Amino acid sequence: MQTTMITKTGFAGTGLHSGRPVRLSLQPAPADHGIVFRRVDVTDRDAILPARWDHVEISPLNTRLVNAAGVSVSTIEHLMAALVGCGVHNALIEIDGPEVPILDGSAAGFARAILAAGLRRLDAPLRAIEVLSPVEVEQGAALARLRPQRADEPAGLQIDFEIDFPDPAIGHQSRTLDMANGAFLRELCDSRTFCRLADVEAMQAQGLALGGTYDNAVVVDGARVLSPGGLRHPDEAVRHKMLDALGDLGTAGLPILGVYEGRRAGHAMTNRLLRALFARPDAWRVVTCDAALADRLPGSRLKPADFAAVA
Repeated sequence: MQTTMITKTGFAGTGLHSGRPVRLSLQPAPADHGIVFRRVDVTDRDAILPARWDHVEISPLNTRLVNAAGVSVSTIEHLMAALVGCGVHNALIEIDGPEVPILDGSAAGFARAILAAGLRRLDAPLRAIEVLSPVEVEQGAALARLRPQRADEPAGLQIDFEIDFPDPAIGHQSRTLDMANGAFLRELCDSRTFCRLADVEAMQAQGLALGGTYDNAVVVDGARVLSPGGLRHPDEAVRHKMLDALGDLGTAGLPILGVYEGRRAGHAMTNRLLRALFARPDAWRVVTCDAALADRLPGSRLKPADFAAVA
């Protein structure tokens, strides 16, 4: 069955790119509502933004929703990952600014609060998008692909990601993860956004990363990790990329059944991939989940012990 939260929960913090303070309230919603943002600071025009792929404005550094009235909310990917990873299908997110708070740069704070609020089942069946044939997009050395599971792969969602950076502190990393049964909490939720020191000044010159600090992002310079405490995982960078991908796939509107493969991919590539998928009606179908299939989706059978120790 579809789910929502039992009670509301709230967050306060700073936008990573805007540097502006922001408050956010995550509230229960009825069946078939989906994940929807509402800008409570906007009163002169439509302030509703469904967290859906066709409302995403292509951006390389974050995921930004924009509606027909020009109202936007950005950096939604970590919150979306927490909602998907915790199995929340319906929620209203009220926010008083244009960017979701970055917290510590990961999704752990969002996930912990969601589970503390509790989940309840709604009286409506859960549907999912089953990938029927491969769809991919490429840009230079970057690639993003969705494909059906092979016969020897478990049903549900699998993420397979590979990155390659010149800085030895990151370098070449790859990881494959079956997202069922608490994998998001155990393996991904505490991994933080990262950047190269060489890119910080360029981003700030473009009006980005104005709220970035060593406490809400992993900053590397060559072989050095400049953020206090170092890395939470030796491969924290690729884990965070997988976290981002999970959040961006959440804008499909329904859970995805298939394998996501990313090679040097980012937010823009994943959104282009979803657009390519939905442009091909032969490549997907909507299925109703029985209990066995629902049990294979992210968010099934979560327990507090699934949280990574650092979270």
